[in-house]
Amino acid sequence: MASSLTKDSVRPGTPGSGSEKSFFGHPRGLATLFMTEMWERFSYYGMRALLPLYLVAPGGLHMSATTATAIYSVYLSLVYLLAMPGGWVADRILGPRKTVAVAGAVIMLGHLTLALPSAGTFFAGLGLVAIGSGLLKANISTMVGHLYNGPDDPRRDGGFTLFYVGINVGAFAAPLAIGTVGENVNWHLGFALAAVGMGLGLAQFLLGTRHLSPRSDVVPMPLSAPEKSSTLRKTGAWAAAAVIFYAVIGLTGVYTLNWLMVPITVAGLIIPVFVIARIKRDRSLDRAEQSRMTAYIWFFVAAAVFWMIYDQGGSTLSLFADGSAKNTVLGWGFPVSWYQSVNPVLIMAFAPVFAAVWLALNRRGKEPSTVVKFASGLMLVGVSFFVFLAPLSIAGDGHKAAALWLVAIYFVQTMGELLLSPVGLSVTTKMAPAKYASQLMGVWFLAVTAGDATTGLLSIAGVDLNKNGIVALEATLAVVAGAAVWLYRGKVKRLMGDVR
Repeated sequence: MASSLTKDSVRPGTPGSGSEKSFFGHPRGLATLFMTEMWERFSYYGMRALLPLYLVAPGGLHMSATTATAIYSVYLSLVYLLAMPGGWVADRILGPRKTVAVAGAVIMLGHLTLALPSAGTFFAGLGLVAIGSGLLKANISTMVGHLYNGPDDPRRDGGFTLFYVGINVGAFAAPLAIGTVGENVNWHLGFALAAVGMGLGLAQFLLGTRHLSPRSDVVPMPLSAPEKSSTLRKTGAWAAAAVIFYAVIGLTGVYTLNWLMVPITVAGLIIPVFVIARIKRDRSLDRAEQSRMTAYIWFFVAAAVFWMIYDQGGSTLSLFADGSAKNTVLGWGFPVSWYQSVNPVLIMAFAPVFAAVWLALNRRGKEPSTVVKFASGLMLVGVSFFVFLAPLSIAGDGHKAAALWLVAIYFVQTMGELLLSPVGLSVTTKMAPAKYASQLMGVWFLAVTAGDATTGLLSIAGVDLNKNGIVALEATLAVVAGAAVWLYRGKVKRLMGDVR
């Protein structure tokens, strides 16, 4: 990235003033965070592309498709569930910079553990990657914000856009590299390559920390001595209870994987409801804030349904492609994991187009409202599963479906994502009560947790998500939910008050 760093005068006292160089006109620290996130996403999406395939492969863990989908969904829900405690650790104990450094080390250790040829260590590795990802997810974005002089800095939006490009570059390259090595050479070598990616990201972060804002090293609300003592006691008690419980069921011989997965999926559904209910019950919120929180529940439920279907692109669709698709283009074959590169390349191609269209429509006073965008994104993800019915029917007749059917599904889902995901992040920041500004962003991530936890529970119950009837039911649910949001758009807009 050195060639992209240009000489630029930086005002003393502003973030990045320790260097005269800038990153495409942005503080030098953005290059550090860009590369760190790019390599972290490379490791995360590469491992994720291999995960369901390894779980069902005869040379892997040779599980059933329903069990593989359950594990994949529980893993994703856990990553997003842990984003909230990850933010708490930074806010109360370590500060964002130290938290991200610890997170990178934990993720790298997790991938190295996945690389060991043992089923027991494999699940320990998954847990470590989930913990590390939860610690890193919200905090690295916080540090991007620290590089700028407040929310009115004109470079701020452009900086986050560049950061988002880093995410998608890593996500695009990961299946092509890690997926190819894992599927065609050795599964565990693929997981080791993911560890190398995170190692490069961690090295980049540690070498470039001097370019970050001093605010990133500050603990905003450090725990007092009594709070530290109380936290340690409670954490120790819960950890001891878990160890004793699982030791007992293990020694009695009744332990199965569901003893671990079911509590996580149930927590993934209960915790979001509990957090939203706690905010809603806060009597210190004024009437306008309470009204906006009621409106936000509509967006949260819609997002949970969206992610329930969307995230099956890495499990249900991937497992279908593994056994029932012609994974060839013009006679040239490619690994199944390469399908996971379709979404990021489409994001990079179409995100600027969507942004330009919204800007042009806004100038004419014709930009669709947030509610309409949400409803459209939800209906599109439902349409993608109606499209899925075509290759399912082809495979049901004993033939293999063309790869372009799957590309078409990913295309429709990506268009839905561009309508819902960036808008959801934006409306969360606008509708959050002042005292819950940070927590509500965590609640937005919990919508992903709730969606993936639902998928996990269905799979744990033995539901085969690659069946026509289930796919049609999910598609109908999303379209009907999207239509309901659209029909009640007037009511939701009134609840939103002055937020648009």
